[in-house]
Amino acid sequence: MSASLVIAILLSGLLTGALARLAVPGPDPMPLWLTVAIGLAGSIVGAVVARALFHDNGYVVSFGSLFVAIGLVVAYRRYVQKRPVWGAEALRFPQRGLGVDVYRDRLRKLGLDPDATAPAPADVEKARLRAMIEELHRAGLLDDEERDAKLATLDTRRTSTT
Repeated sequence: MSASLVIAILLSGLLTGALARLAVPGPDPMPLWLTVAIGLAGSIVGAVVARALFHDNGYVVSFGSLFVAIGLVVAYRRYVQKRPVWGAEALRFPQRGLGVDVYRDRLRKLGLDPDATAPAPADVEKARLRAMIEELHRAGLLDDEERDAKLATLDTRRTSTT
């Protein structure tokens, strides 16, 4: 096996693993080798299953590989990091996992609190409503006075989480 083939296989694993990590919302700090391993495992298992079921259809093999890699990221999050895949808690920085302590230390050295990196659900909701009000204004459905009144109401509104 030539060195260029090995490098191509590793890059393919890295790309598949990185895409799988991007497909799952929230931070998933993990070492580079684990991203490559997830991508390679997803590629191998997905390719074998897709080829057995769909007779070498290239698109199915590619998507099958990606879906298996996404499943591995989800399993890693649920069973190693012990955190949800969806919802507000999925957006929080993990407490456990391979390399998480190193990433937490790096963030602290930069002056960032890893437990405060995710926005509070109320802040997310207010930002979403603010964007909707601005869009209604741009569309001409709210004039300047109405927009300003709605934004002032939004700014003074208390939520159950604040």
